[in-house]
Amino acid sequence: MNTLDNHSSLKLLAISIVSAVFIVYPNIASLSWELSFLSESKHASHLAFFFIKYIYFSLLIWGLLFYNLKKIKDFCFKSRTIRTFLITFTTYAIFVLFMYLWNGKIHGFGSLLLFQFFVVFILSSFVGHMFMMYNVQRKKEQEIENLKIESLQSQCDALANQINPHFFFNSLNSLTALIRKKEDENTLTFVNNLSDVFRYILQSDKKGLVTLDEELEFVEAFRYMMEVRFANKLEFKIQVDDDKLNLKIPVLSLLPLIDNIVVHNTIDSQHKMMVGIRLNEQLELVISNPVFPKLTLPTTNGTGIRNLENRFSILMNKKIRIENDGNIYSVYLPLK
Repeated sequence: MNTLDNHSSLKLLAISIVSAVFIVYPNIASLSWELSFLSESKHASHLAFFFIKYIYFSLLIWGLLFYNLKKIKDFCFKSRTIRTFLITFTTYAIFVLFMYLWNGKIHGFGSLLLFQFFVVFILSSFVGHMFMMYNVQRKKEQEIENLKIESLQSQCDALANQINPHFFFNSLNSLTALIRKKEDENTLTFVNNLSDVFRYILQSDKKGLVTLDEELEFVEAFRYMMEVRFANKLEFKIQVDDDKLNLKIPVLSLLPLIDNIVVHNTIDSQHKMMVGIRLNEQLELVISNPVFPKLTLPTTNGTGIRNLENRFSILMNKKIRIENDGNIYSVYLPLK
């Protein structure tokens, strides 16, 4: 980031005008004393000399700061000081020549004036170098931050992609069953919803956080497919106020939870499954279901829940909560 993106030339000029006051302060302190030794006819000329000197230093400081902050891209401090010194020495020589032509003498251009030009040279060089180091550091920090973001995005993409194969396999099995039954109307509706679900999943790699509205629209399409698959023995009850639909949640947060319900529970005419989705007072999305454990434990490795925990940790810097009292299994998802 260039320094002048934050500090305009006008701001530099204001800084230079104030800085010049400190540079010529010895002249200000001795001005009344010097005037006392001059006749009144020379007061105006001496005051004009003083103001020209002040304006000259103001413009010199502005020019050197502008040059050091805007024009010099070399990180080498030696190169910067040489360039700044040459400019300062040249302006000193021009000032001496001009004031000699003004007064016809060189008196007053000795050690104090040299010291003033030397201070301007040192300050401009150091200020330019410090801001260059600051900008380089900021650039490095920004590059590191960008790399972290890219790394996190890659992790999220990899985690989201783990969801897809298992879901696709089950969906195709359900579609095959409808085709065999020759239920054309249901098959067409199933395909339309399947298309919406696939589109949402395929676009998920371009998203990190989505609104609760988007995620629940996905569930609406997905719920039909699940109800068809389980012959209306799996139902959903969604209770979320419209004014809370703009809250954010990691994309595809509900799919692994619904899949987890199906994998670990018996769902049949004696065990109808009602999945509840609601918001609690802490603005957590609560997904709950009755527990109907299967007689034969499913062969799973817990990837779905770990996947979800990792994505919430990366994208939200928050943890999900799980409660299971043996009758009701609930997952609490923090929203943003």
